[in-house]
Amino acid sequence: MRLTTTTLPIFLCSLILILVNVSGRASFACDPKDGKIKHLPFCRSSIKISDRVNDLIGRLTLKEKIGLLVDNAAAVPRLGIKGYAWWSEALHGVSNVGPGTRFGGEFPAATSFPQVITTAASFNSTLWEEIGRVVSDEARAMYNGGMGGLTYWSPNVNILRDPRWGRGQETPGEDPVVAGKYAASYVRGLQGNDAGDRLKVAACCKHYTAYDLDNWSGVDRFHFNAKVSKQEMVDTFDVPFRSCVLEGKVASVMCSYNQVNGIPTCADPKLLKDTIRGDWRLNGYIVSDCDSVGVFYDSQHYTSTPEEAAADAIKAGLDLDCGPFLGVHTEGAIAKGILKEAEINGALFNTLSVQMRLGMFDGEPSAHPFGHLGPRDVCTPAHQELAVEAARQGIVLLKNRGPSLPLSPRHHHTVAVIGPNSDVTVTMIGNYAGVACGYTSPLQGIGRYTRTIHQQGCKDVACTDDKLFGGAIDAARNADATVLVMGLDQSIEAEFRDRTGLLLPGHQQELVSKVAAASKGPTILVLMSGGPVDISFAKNDPRIGGILWVGYPGQAGGTAIADILFGSHNPGGKLPMTWYPQDYLSKVPMTTMDMRSSRSKKYPGRTYRFYNGPVVYPFGHGLSYSQFVHTIANAPTILSVPLHGRHHSSANTTLFGKSIRVTHAKCNKLSISVHVDIKNVGSKDGSHTLLVFSRPPAGHWGPHKQLVAFAKVHVAARTQQRVPIKIHVCKYLSVVDRSGIRRIPMGDHSLHIGDTIHSVSLQAETLGVIRS
Repeated sequence: MRLTTTTLPIFLCSLILILVNVSGRASFACDPKDGKIKHLPFCRSSIKISDRVNDLIGRLTLKEKIGLLVDNAAAVPRLGIKGYAWWSEALHGVSNVGPGTRFGGEFPAATSFPQVITTAASFNSTLWEEIGRVVSDEARAMYNGGMGGLTYWSPNVNILRDPRWGRGQETPGEDPVVAGKYAASYVRGLQGNDAGDRLKVAACCKHYTAYDLDNWSGVDRFHFNAKVSKQEMVDTFDVPFRSCVLEGKVASVMCSYNQVNGIPTCADPKLLKDTIRGDWRLNGYIVSDCDSVGVFYDSQHYTSTPEEAAADAIKAGLDLDCGPFLGVHTEGAIAKGILKEAEINGALFNTLSVQMRLGMFDGEPSAHPFGHLGPRDVCTPAHQELAVEAARQGIVLLKNRGPSLPLSPRHHHTVAVIGPNSDVTVTMIGNYAGVACGYTSPLQGIGRYTRTIHQQGCKDVACTDDKLFGGAIDAARNADATVLVMGLDQSIEAEFRDRTGLLLPGHQQELVSKVAAASKGPTILVLMSGGPVDISFAKNDPRIGGILWVGYPGQAGGTAIADILFGSHNPGGKLPMTWYPQDYLSKVPMTTMDMRSSRSKKYPGRTYRFYNGPVVYPFGHGLSYSQFVHTIANAPTILSVPLHGRHHSSANTTLFGKSIRVTHAKCNKLSISVHVDIKNVGSKDGSHTLLVFSRPPAGHWGPHKQLVAFAKVHVAARTQQRVPIKIHVCKYLSVVDRSGIRRIPMGDHSLHIGDTIHSVSLQAETLGVIRS
């Protein structure tokens, strides 16, 4: 959120009015008790939503219309319409970050799930959707109780392009396929996938697009111009948003602060009108990041006057301004003749249609779908248990030498629990969080299994000195095992706080090494962080027997950590991002958007798909207490790619071999079916994360490899499960050329499943190939 000096007083007045309205709301729009209003067409739920919306717009004055263009939407008392705060957040639980939702009274808290980067490590799309369903239950309950809105500006599906980004914790990681699947799954859970065109809550995929820098080396998000090629836009940055709209049917997309190729995203009709609403057919509204319109006028100086900024944004396809800018300057734009009232009507049609789909013009909600939800449906035992399970599934076992894990209460009667994150609570829920139902810290979780000796070692994660080292070292000498809970928190990585390095802060590394050297029993390192950390020293230290990455594990993080440490749960999480060494940063400016490596520029590339260089831990890394063996039971070796009739006899040769444009292939049901047998040859039951990669024959503009499918499967000890996998050829085996055209390379595609490799040859159905 950013507010200028010219708009701040207006915003504060609007915010006060909205907060008063939310806290004292006595009725809903189209209240049956209001005899003058309830019979108007826009209040009649039996009428088509488009007709209702047009009727309402036709009754509004220009001033009233302008009052509805901003997130703190003004009331229209003569039509029974209350003021509405559009901005609410539900990144990993109902939050009070935005003014639309607050806690208190019968709703003191809500279930706080693990931060998104942690949940993404589960690679479990069913879990992602179920979390969304629970969050929307609690959101609806709070709305029914007058404590919240129904428009939630979540999830964040930007790509974790750079390991320094402070908001990487909010995202599903670096892979476009995973981010897209997460987006669609979480949105379906939030919005309800069985209510037809009706919405349970309205989700929002943000921040479109190429937004993954907040404040680095003198460059901030308000001034950054992301220079992105057509190839990178189609191949990486568009993918999760496209999936969110087309597969998740999201009700909203948020444009970002930054420019892309010299144009602010919130003023770019090619991005908003042509791509989101045109190509992807968004059924919903487009909203700005908070005060983005003000930013591109005040900070980026993109237009000469504020009226031009307002006109450019609305003409580009922006429907709602988070901030007061459009409320202040839109009337002036109309007066100057650079904006038409009909264009405002178009924006309002999109926002009001979403409100109608939410039932916000159907009167008091108790008699309508989801109207039964109330205080008893928030922080339920089932919801809190799901938060524990989500944390368990997201924890990644990075190292297990010996093995040192799991620990045993029979053999480890005392455990030294050390570190600045060893007894934290709020740290575990990351950012964009609300008020949790309750907390279990790591110390409390471990204490449920065995006796603990607690020493912080550092007073906080900054760990600026070694004054507390002595007590920690003594505790390790006298305990049967030592658990160090180290890492980061929001003081190190956060919104508008990008990191400058990848090492543990301050003297943390020194503390870990000294404690490990003194420890009487096994030493286990537990890391809390959103982004990757270079812990090469711990990976290579034989005195450190095990390493867990737990992300920010939510309100029940301590329970989940202890369950993994003591073997009540078998870890199955996998890293959703590459862990780079510290010296990677000297080769890659955060402002460089290129994903692909370049030998001539000595540029190593980004993410597992394109990076050439050493890693601390690779994308997809994660161990288990069991061992799983993969066997491909059934898969084709040749697949014919059918073409649309008009392309059968033409030819197209790329620089690096033959390929077919995706638009020329009959893509609808074109998929590869693979059956994989997964055998658990260990002695513990476990959930296994199956990752299927493809290595295409595409030349150097294709990725080294690409994740094309993933699945979570529970396999009991010494048993076997057969898992069917379908790989959509056009979506997952295609690559993007330098012109931004998605193509299917003909030839051998190698499927990699663990150590197993299977080759599938794609062949055009005729001898000819297609000309561009």
